[in-house]
Amino acid sequence: MSNQKEEKLHATNHYLYYPDEEDIPPYLAYGFRPIFLLLAPYFILSMALWGLVWSGYLSIPFIDNVLQWHIYEMLFGVLTAGVMAFLTTGLPELFPGMVPLVGKRLKYIMILWIAGRVSFWLIDITGVYLTAILNLTMLAWLIWFAKDVVLDKLQRHASLGYTLVVIFAVEVWFFASVLGWSESNSMSILRVALGAIVVLILLAMRRVNMEAVNELMEDKEIDDIYISHPPLTNLAIFAVTLYTIVGYFYPTNSALGWIALASGASIIAITSDYNLKDKFILNQPYVIYLFWIFMLFGLGYGLIGWSILFNDANGVSSFRHFITAGGLGLAYLMVMITIGWIHTGRHLTSNIYTHFMVFFIVLATFMRGLIPFFEEYSTQLYLWSAIAWVLPFVLYIKVFFRFLLTPRIDGIKG
Repeated sequence: MSNQKEEKLHATNHYLYYPDEEDIPPYLAYGFRPIFLLLAPYFILSMALWGLVWSGYLSIPFIDNVLQWHIYEMLFGVLTAGVMAFLTTGLPELFPGMVPLVGKRLKYIMILWIAGRVSFWLIDITGVYLTAILNLTMLAWLIWFAKDVVLDKLQRHASLGYTLVVIFAVEVWFFASVLGWSESNSMSILRVALGAIVVLILLAMRRVNMEAVNELMEDKEIDDIYISHPPLTNLAIFAVTLYTIVGYFYPTNSALGWIALASGASIIAITSDYNLKDKFILNQPYVIYLFWIFMLFGLGYGLIGWSILFNDANGVSSFRHFITAGGLGLAYLMVMITIGWIHTGRHLTSNIYTHFMVFFIVLATFMRGLIPFFEEYSTQLYLWSAIAWVLPFVLYIKVFFRFLLTPRIDGIKG
């Protein structure tokens, strides 16, 4: 009984400034709820739409560059939702004086995100300008919401805010190139965006690891503490940043291959944090889940480096899917799962559904990323990798939607 009371007191410390707005429905009771309720179906719907576009059954010219706009939406369209969930859930905990985003204010921001997605899919009707305005406004609002992070005197999480500013500048740059205001190559800009987003994910994963792994060990009564060591993450961020910069200015230089290998190795090195002094935790489900995020990132950069150095850069676009569909996809999924348990008042739980969610993301990544080695089966691999990739989000709907649509089980607001 006393343990339950301590948990409740600990949780309420994060919600001291919950707004007084009345009659807030559960799906608008905290930032992550409407985002996850929309993001999981959007992953499924968008993958189906892209399948119809690629197969020729759906004609959306996307200004004669379907691939470019596909990459844009899977980077920026999804990013804004994922970042919003992370920030609106995490910042009120990191900065207890911050008022959580709930109710009507949350509804209006979600309408803005939905409008951005609709304008994207109707871009041939509504035009690039509307898509740019809606999507840039959404990201600008996120930066404004996170301003306390940047202005924090201790600068404890300022790197998140600075990275968001960089991503915003890159998105402005992308639209400038599409509209002819910049002579820069739009696809090259999207590769810069990918590097910046990987940096943001690495920074966010330090926070997710600290919460999820220590929560898991507390529930399992493992007497040890997990610490995410900044030097390992900082080295990986430096390598990825260097790869991104060199890749933009010198895309054909062989040095890029060595930098890619260094990026992959430095990201995989982060997993050494899971080797605790007294306890072995690499056999714990959530540790394995999080471990695979770094492995997929590392494999992506590693295979790109190998291809540049020893295979005339053949297959680089496929290997990049280890970073995008794999690392980014699994990172988003793990944030959705972790928050879905903890911030609805539940303990972090693994079961057959969470196992399959992670398994299918990894399986889909290998099927899509290794197509250059199995060209004769490319058509089948494109199809089955897409199906495997959306299955985790179908399972997420089955397991977590009932949590997102009902109040916290511990009686706390949020």
